[in-house]
Amino acid sequence: MGEEADAEIDRLPVDLLAHIFLLLSSFTDLAQASSVCRKWRKGMKQSLARKERLSFAGWKMDDDSTARLVAHAYNLKDLDISRSCWGCQITDDGLYRISLAKCISNLTSISLWGITGITDKGVIQLVSRATSLQHLNVGGTFITDESLFAVANSCPHLKTIVLWSCRHVTESGLFYLVNKCCKLESINVWGMRVPVDCFVALLTISPALQIKPGGVHLNVETVSLWPIH
Repeated sequence: MGEEADAEIDRLPVDLLAHIFLLLSSFTDLAQASSVCRKWRKGMKQSLARKERLSFAGWKMDDDSTARLVAHAYNLKDLDISRSCWGCQITDDGLYRISLAKCISNLTSISLWGITGITDKGVIQLVSRATSLQHLNVGGTFITDESLFAVANSCPHLKTIVLWSCRHVTESGLFYLVNKCCKLESINVWGMRVPVDCFVALLTISPALQIKPGGVHLNVETVSLWPIH
């Protein structure tokens, strides 16, 4: 019976294998499947090529494994490599290797939430190639204004950005971002070390901008405005 079952599996076309592998949510299972034989490896690659979203949240990933998977995801639009409970091991080198993937220019959403092993260097390399980006989450990282300058110069379609607890970002980076990204609709500034006056000034640049959290009281009329450059 075992040999007959193996024979039946061998008859499955690669397209059908790819569809089956597309249903797998475990990257461990995908890795094991790809090591069965060349046909299964080809099916795994085809399944990755069809994915529009990849989330590594909850998985213990490193630079090599993440970059290899993203490289095969040609149609990817949403990439989530947020910190997991296992501890993310992604570094600037990983972001650089991911930035070389063919899908990067088509990405509309990237989440790097809580990845403490990355710096401006890696973020700049990544966002500089993500020209279609609309949603970016860099909350809980140690980026500075330099990353925001790169986002502002490379991502004209940006709609939302999460800067949760990015305490090395200053008002200069925020002003530059809001001035350059005309489509920006929402910005999360919880836990940042910038004065309320700065947020008020941002609203003079973009009155429709949603500054989160909503509990921050902003009064454009009564608070003195910062100079806008």
